[in-house]
Amino acid sequence: MTNRLNASLERVLPEKRLFLRSDDDSRFVRLRPLTQLAAISGITLAFGWTLVASSVLAIDAISAGSSRDSIVITQSAFEERLAELSQERDARAAEALAAQNRFAAALDQVSQMQSQLLQSEEQRRELEAGLDVVQSTLRNAISERDSARAMAQATGVQPDTAHPEEVTAALDIMTGELRQAADERATALQEAEAARQTVEELSLEREQILARNDEILTQLENAVAISVEPLDDVFRSVGMDPEDVLETIREGYSGQGGPLTPMGRSTRGNAALTNGESKANQIIVTLDQMNTYRIAMEKLPLAMPVKNSFRYTSGFGRRWGRAHEGIDMAAPTGTPVVAPGDGVVTFAGRQGAYGNLIKIEHELGVETRYGHLSRIRVRVGQRVSQGELIGDIGNTGRSTGPHLHYEVRMNGRAVDPMSFIKAASNVQ
Repeated sequence: MTNRLNASLERVLPEKRLFLRSDDDSRFVRLRPLTQLAAISGITLAFGWTLVASSVLAIDAISAGSSRDSIVITQSAFEERLAELSQERDARAAEALAAQNRFAAALDQVSQMQSQLLQSEEQRRELEAGLDVVQSTLRNAISERDSARAMAQATGVQPDTAHPEEVTAALDIMTGELRQAADERATALQEAEAARQTVEELSLEREQILARNDEILTQLENAVAISVEPLDDVFRSVGMDPEDVLETIREGYSGQGGPLTPMGRSTRGNAALTNGESKANQIIVTLDQMNTYRIAMEKLPLAMPVKNSFRYTSGFGRRWGRAHEGIDMAAPTGTPVVAPGDGVVTFAGRQGAYGNLIKIEHELGVETRYGHLSRIRVRVGQRVSQGELIGDIGNTGRSTGPHLHYEVRMNGRAVDPMSFIKAASNVQ
């Protein structure tokens, strides 16, 4: 079969001979068509694999370089949205307060009208009682007048008519006052009805404002709750407990102070307002949690230590039967190496197989190492910021070519640096 294959390939790839000549002897190596085809196929596969791997690494480098900017843009947009929702919430709260004030004023007005109505009703009762007395007196007077007339007719004496005229005048006065009281009572009833309708309208308006305010608070609460989840995933992906991270950051930002004033207590309860206040307090707690996460992320080394073009040549894990506690980034000698996060330089010098080595201590128990450098540009005790130049890629120590050996350690334990690099993309 091999001979047949060689014969069929003879037209495309004729047999070639490679002569090896020495002083005493000469030899040649026969390159048959099948051997040439295998060599060409191997070279083509190797070239194709190199091209695809370089493209993937270049895309990863570009994506990792822009992740920090995407985080900043996303955070700015989210903060602007939170500010808009907070302003709308404050406006609705002001409207609710104004409606509450109008409602209280209407209640006071209704109370005054009810007092006036009760007063007019009391006056009416007094006038009715007085009218009963006047009518009784008038009946007695009429009876006395009739008796007096009968007696006068019997004795021939002229009766006195002044007393009935006075009674009639008094009766007219009382009737007029009673009619006036009835009119005032009818007017008070109309005003009370109008005030009741106003109170109902104000109550409806107040309920609508409270419902809208509750809707805004619910949207804001859902927004901040959803935004916290990716931040939890970031810290879990790098092997950190989010609760421990929050507690550590709060210990460093726990200052309090200011004068204390007596607390005012309200005797007027309102279940709707209490529910809104509880939601607002929960939003404040969640926003404080987000701000604490933001502070923690600023302290972690999430950026790339190499901004220029490079190629991943070795990952984290076992290599050649031993543990490789970092990742290797191959690039020409002199390529800048920058700090991926804020920290303090704890070591800057030569150390065994690392060659020229830099160690940077970050907060939250994180340490980064940079090995095989050709040049060290920082000193021990120096505080560096994210993106600051700290050294150049080289080929010192146990190294087969110029590259950067990048390690990340948490509380002394080596972790995969790619988990920190990829974690930044989770908050987009």
